[in-house]
Amino acid sequence: MNFKSIIFSVIIGLSTFLRAQEKPNVVWIVSEDNSKHYMKLFDKNGVATPNIEKLAKKVVQFNRAFSNAAVCSAARSSIITGVFGPKLATHYHRSEQKVTLPENIKMFPEYLRDAGYYTSNNAKEDYNILKNDDVWDDSSKKASWRNRKKGQPFFHVFNIGTTHEGQLHFSEKDVESIKTKTNIETVFVQPNHPQTETFKHTNAIYRDLIVKMDGQIGEVIDQLQDDNLLENTIVFYYGDHGGVLPNSKGYLKETGLHVPLVIYIPEKFKNLSPFTAGTSTNTFVSFIDFSATVLNLAGIAIPETIDGSPFLGANVSKTTLKNNETYGYADRFDEKYDMVRSLRKGNLKYIRNFQPFTVDALMNQYRYKQLAYREWKTLFDNGKLNEIQSQFFKPKAPEELYDVENDPYETINLANNPAYQKSLKQLRKNLNGWMSSMPDLSLFPENYIIDEAFNDPIAFGQAHKTEISKYLKIANLQVIPFHKAQHKLKKYLKSTDELERYWALISCSSFGAQAGAFTNQIKQIMKSDPLLINKMRAAEFLGIIGILDSSKYLTEILYESTNEKEALLILNTIALLQDYYQKYQFNIDIKKLDKAVFKNKLIQERVTYLNN
Repeated sequence: MNFKSIIFSVIIGLSTFLRAQEKPNVVWIVSEDNSKHYMKLFDKNGVATPNIEKLAKKVVQFNRAFSNAAVCSAARSSIITGVFGPKLATHYHRSEQKVTLPENIKMFPEYLRDAGYYTSNNAKEDYNILKNDDVWDDSSKKASWRNRKKGQPFFHVFNIGTTHEGQLHFSEKDVESIKTKTNIETVFVQPNHPQTETFKHTNAIYRDLIVKMDGQIGEVIDQLQDDNLLENTIVFYYGDHGGVLPNSKGYLKETGLHVPLVIYIPEKFKNLSPFTAGTSTNTFVSFIDFSATVLNLAGIAIPETIDGSPFLGANVSKTTLKNNETYGYADRFDEKYDMVRSLRKGNLKYIRNFQPFTVDALMNQYRYKQLAYREWKTLFDNGKLNEIQSQFFKPKAPEELYDVENDPYETINLANNPAYQKSLKQLRKNLNGWMSSMPDLSLFPENYIIDEAFNDPIAFGQAHKTEISKYLKIANLQVIPFHKAQHKLKKYLKSTDELERYWALISCSSFGAQAGAFTNQIKQIMKSDPLLINKMRAAEFLGIIGILDSSKYLTEILYESTNEKEALLILNTIALLQDYYQKYQFNIDIKKLDKAVFKNKLIQERVTYLNN
């Protein structure tokens, strides 16, 4: 190599190094399982978090930041791809069979690595997606930005498990011995919870964990300071979804979705923020926007496959800054099935329950490890709760509407209030449009999605967009008066499309006794429909309205199943009818279950519960 070539190589290398230095480092500090409601920075009923608060003059506080899902794997799958879960089939918690990403969709750290970033994750992943080797330079408990090449920009994620749900799995004896810094006698207990000593202890213990978590955040900030990196690093702190007090994690309440978010932006990168440091904003942002935002900060073109929009970086759209809405979704949480969608727009929160007869309190083995959950159920069974506290244990309305500024714990449903009908219809329309545009794969049962869509869920959704829109219309018969829906339901119960029958049966169960005129037709479906889950939905309807003891039929339907997710769905209905409707008693003979089906851990948990 001659002298000119050497000089040219040096100049190119130096230029590349300087360009790299101009790129901001990005660090995400993530606390598990806490909504904004427990931190004084965001809520009057929260505790002080001094390490976060001491950055106040240099951070932007996002008062309207949201997870799109209320549980870890579904939320993190949307964060890492920038794609809504129901569109990509990543929205079930927890996926026992992981989704294969289409070729044109990547986990976004891949784009950062391609642009020269060092990417590290310490250490939780919990994706419902098959991950390749190009996402992280290191994803482990030892992962650190300190392992990068000298001068290399980095993206680092640091996960804090201190506030995780499992920390509240203590016994009655433990409660007596746990001493809390938070005053048990004055701690706030939200109005939809019983005001008992157990709930006071649980709230106090959890707030203490928030304080401990804040100290760990301070340690990460100190490490950046010690490494002389803080002034070159944009730091996000956020909760990975809502909190773990009952009716929060796993549910589309604000306590399940509304997360704390503060972002530290160094002086040298203030041009990358449309927000002034030391201020707060009510602009709505959600996890679906995070990947686009980090790529934009790094100067990387945002792929068209990403559903979100950047709220930091160059050329942020003024439309984004005016955003005042966010979407949410909740489906299967371990062995408990439901299908719920939400839209918050401004101060109004719209929740659409697609299976409103499914009681929120339905047994979930992991959830009921928490003493507060168990006590809440016991108090309900003994008739010791008021109307608001009892809502968790009763069937839901197909539509819920709340003014969350005046009713932050969503206790007064405004869906039937004449003053809100215009808003209700507009929110309903917007939600339906969003579901149709993805399209939302949950209009297919999960076993269908696994069998037919997991190798390319996007292609599957596009190929079946017409059917999905059709099933959505049948499901939406639930929100109109029965006398207007009756004729169409009768037609769809006779449809040659098996999933049209499926959604017609679900809608009949939503109407309950009003749909009793279809009893004979639904009996026939239970006995002879070629689709096993249609037999199950028929037996479910008959059990809900109490016109026929369908327990024997449901048990036989369960024994017929050779598909794990199909059997799990059937068991969900069995648990629902046993605990909340006709109180049927089931005794599942495990010897009659398909052997492959019974190997599934969630099925074993459900059967054990039912047989006890």
